[in-house]
Amino acid sequence: MSEPTMKAPPTGGADPAVPSPKPGRPSLLSGSVGRNLGLVIALVLLCIIGIVTGGERFASVDNVLTILRLASVVGVLAVGMTFVITAGGIDLSVGSVLGLATVWASTLATQTMAQDIHWSVMVVTAIAVGVAAGLINGVIIAYGNVVAFIATLAMMIAARGVAEVISNRQTQVVNVRPFLEAFRGDILGVPKLVWIFALVAGAGWFLLNRTTFGRRTVALGGNPEAARLAGIKVKRHTLYLYGLAGLTAGIGAVMMLVRTTAGTSTNGMLYELDAIAAVVVGGTLLAGGRGTIVGTVFGVVILTLLSNLFTINNMSISAQSVAKGVIIVVAVLLQQRFVAHAHPRK
Repeated sequence: MSEPTMKAPPTGGADPAVPSPKPGRPSLLSGSVGRNLGLVIALVLLCIIGIVTGGERFASVDNVLTILRLASVVGVLAVGMTFVITAGGIDLSVGSVLGLATVWASTLATQTMAQDIHWSVMVVTAIAVGVAAGLINGVIIAYGNVVAFIATLAMMIAARGVAEVISNRQTQVVNVRPFLEAFRGDILGVPKLVWIFALVAGAGWFLLNRTTFGRRTVALGGNPEAARLAGIKVKRHTLYLYGLAGLTAGIGAVMMLVRTTAGTSTNGMLYELDAIAAVVVGGTLLAGGRGTIVGTVFGVVILTLLSNLFTINNMSISAQSVAKGVIIVVAVLLQQRFVAHAHPRK
């Protein structure tokens, strides 16, 4: 599955049809296949380390399913984040929006409506809160001309504060059993939460790689001015992108409610950083113009697997943080090397 890449426009009057320095020997490994192969190799190496150090505890089916279950919520957030970063933006608020959505969907009023009408009321509420927050981000960024970093940072702080006010800093237990039962359990031996992650990732891949929306997203990240001149409504598309990020935050909130059976303002704490890390490790350019959902899925699994390895081997959380930091830096350095190789200076 190839991933879209927006190449920088030629400069200095160069002919866009000019071939690469070695036109007769295109390197398969320099494209998306090579990048995904690198992630596969990293994943295999981590698995080997896990088997050697953790033995049966690591290699058991239960542990594998635990890794996938833990990766699912951050993975859903990372899918939405992939679109935003591919377009050259950033969203620091998805973790806080997730927490706000869990609180709003688990209030006494919402749960009472869910019991009286249908458990899907909680799902609709969580998703509506997520989309609304995302659209607010989009309006501020696209039409208010506020830098995405500042706008989403403000939303991150505000959403967490609203969640604390609504919940009075108390944990709200989910008592709607049909809601929990609808998303708990397994399908073909795989937890339903993992299936939700797979469906969201599949839909994200299709949207990014097989639709006009995806092509416009890549174009916007590659060169916003060229995208505008090509007829893309940049402001409106930016609004949609942040709405999409909010949508994935709402879906993640539903998954979090099912996993923890509680809505609290601390839900999703620092998840935005985990999502960004997964997207970067997966190969999406922070500068925009290239995005990969397949890489994002690998990135989420690799980072979750790393945490699992440290936990099994009784290593400290501090060591986990250091290891993740090193991985992120290496990933960014590799991205810079890719950009330099793809667009060498004349």
